[in-house]
Amino acid sequence: MIFNTRLLHGKAVREYPYHATIPPISQVTAFRFHSAEEQEKVFMHKASGYAYSRVGNPTVAAFEQRMNELEGGNAAIACSSGMSAVALAMLNMLASGDEVIAGSGLYGGTIDLFRDLRKFGIKVKFVKHMTISEIEPLISDRTRLLYAEVIGNPGLDVLDIRAVSDLAHSRGIPLMVDATTATPYLVRPLDWGADIVVHSGSKYINGGGNSISGVIVDGAVFPWDFGKYPALSDFSRYGPLAYTIRLRTDIWENMGCCLSPFHAFMNICGLETLGLRMERICSNARKLAEALSEIPGIQVNYPLLQDNPYRELAIKQFEGKGGGILTFRVGSKEKAFQVMNHLKYVTIASNLGDVRTLAIHPASTLYINSDEESREAAGVYEDTIRISTGIEDPEDLIEDLTEAIEAV
Repeated sequence: MIFNTRLLHGKAVREYPYHATIPPISQVTAFRFHSAEEQEKVFMHKASGYAYSRVGNPTVAAFEQRMNELEGGNAAIACSSGMSAVALAMLNMLASGDEVIAGSGLYGGTIDLFRDLRKFGIKVKFVKHMTISEIEPLISDRTRLLYAEVIGNPGLDVLDIRAVSDLAHSRGIPLMVDATTATPYLVRPLDWGADIVVHSGSKYINGGGNSISGVIVDGAVFPWDFGKYPALSDFSRYGPLAYTIRLRTDIWENMGCCLSPFHAFMNICGLETLGLRMERICSNARKLAEALSEIPGIQVNYPLLQDNPYRELAIKQFEGKGGGILTFRVGSKEKAFQVMNHLKYVTIASNLGDVRTLAIHPASTLYINSDEESREAAGVYEDTIRISTGIEDPEDLIEDLTEAIEAV
């Protein structure tokens, strides 16, 4: 099945109770058992079933199964937020003394998380660009993970997944990617060599800006060296599945970062139109980027623009699509604020991936805790405006932003 058909008729779409076309909301805390023996088996993970919604829920499982199929993984685990997904995905494998190599062009919240990891004895080395030439010199005998965003937010640098995963695997290291800004519509990173994929489901997956969530998808093919990854050693008998089994039955369960059934339901509703939304969103972003790039004095960043250094890679890896985010610079913070305050249809909001087109000034919001050097490494300047395009008519978006820029 092709993408949109798979969203509605894939293997993960089950026969739901009462022949419903989407799963019901199992908004319950606990589940009844017919016997104490049955309850014991479920708690011991010796029988399938649900015991307590913090550790498993039918509606949440339905969302996980759909995400897993879309990404082509072995298992997916839903979390209460995108940040909890990133944190748990790392803590599931890392221990004090370990090192991570990551790109500088990351979402500001992830950079803040890396600062917290230092308190656990986990060191993060940043490279300006996640390329072989910059990563390789930093790999040491303590390096345990390469981490990057498929499309940097908001720097919009594009990760060469195949090249970086090949380097990682040659050194016995997994590659974890945040594919929030790409979504499975643009690329399935596991098919290109990534080992673990994380998403903020609050963005394009949900699409309506109504639910916070995250999800981790494990390809379960990485050959874990349990001497290098002692956090997984108690699960060594599961081989490549050790990562997923520990995540599901240990750290995710114990830290309680579960997704609510209601939010899982809302994500399923949004997920069914992901392909249609992304087609329009990507088209709008490209048209808007091309229109703004013609305005004198405006610097526009979008992967498919002719002068963008990632254009060829984006065309190859994303099959000619460039995503739904663009940034542009207007000369100063004051002008950036004035442009945003002149907007009529574009909404000033801190989300992305909504059906509405959203604008934000990253330097004063998402990167408020970062110094100037860190911001610029992430492609964030005092005059940068980030636009997450929605599904409006492109002519109206172009007119709105053009008029705001010209007014300033």
